[in-house]
Amino acid sequence: MSAPALITRGLVRHFGGLKATDDVSLDVAPGELHAIIGPNGAGKTTLVNLLTGELFSNGGRIFIGDVDVTDETVQQRVARGLMRSYQITSVFDGFTVMENVCLAARRKQGVGLAVWKPLTQHDDVISTAHQVLHDCGLGAVQHELAANLAYGQRRQLEIAMALAADPRILLLDEPMAGMSAAEGAAAIELLESLKGKYTIVLIEHDMNAVFSLADRITVLVYGRIVASGTVDEIRAHPEVRRAYLGDDEDA
Repeated sequence: MSAPALITRGLVRHFGGLKATDDVSLDVAPGELHAIIGPNGAGKTTLVNLLTGELFSNGGRIFIGDVDVTDETVQQRVARGLMRSYQITSVFDGFTVMENVCLAARRKQGVGLAVWKPLTQHDDVISTAHQVLHDCGLGAVQHELAANLAYGQRRQLEIAMALAADPRILLLDEPMAGMSAAEGAAAIELLESLKGKYTIVLIEHDMNAVFSLADRITVLVYGRIVASGTVDEIRAHPEVRRAYLGDDEDA
């Protein structure tokens, strides 16, 4: 078996007397879509912030592959391929969809916005942008201004910009929040198409999305992992049903 792409061991983060994460240990396999669920206040966002380096832990270790990144900054972890979608430059409303994705791809090359040569003359960037836009279902709107996009398309553009930076691991924190039913269905289709191409850690409240997408699910309650396993194992887990699914077979 391949070594895990992302590992945590005994992660602890407390705020005063509150342990937001309590001895959290994860193994995320390469190419896996690993969902993290739990009720409000379970510590999901704190965990993501620890993974990205926006918060530092009070104990435990974090590894990207076999590299210990526990004490590394956000920027150092991004350079290793750990990408949270909004860590790429925010969407520029006055630029087209294609231009936004091209700029994200240029940041991967360490150039950022200091680009004197027209983007259309960067064949490698254009090629990357076309592929990412195709993968994210945005090819038909590539010449639209970002300001004109519907909300769901804008969220897709955020993911496209993250993918243009060629992530090794993609962290998505509630990518379907605020979407309509139709937009949510499109987002699920997008994430389904990305499975296996990227290692994805997904935080999401939409259980239909989680159960249809996840290879494995980890459940947090009060900062601790109460279960981790396949969709069927999580559905059947009695403690998960009590704490999160409300003991409802159709939850």
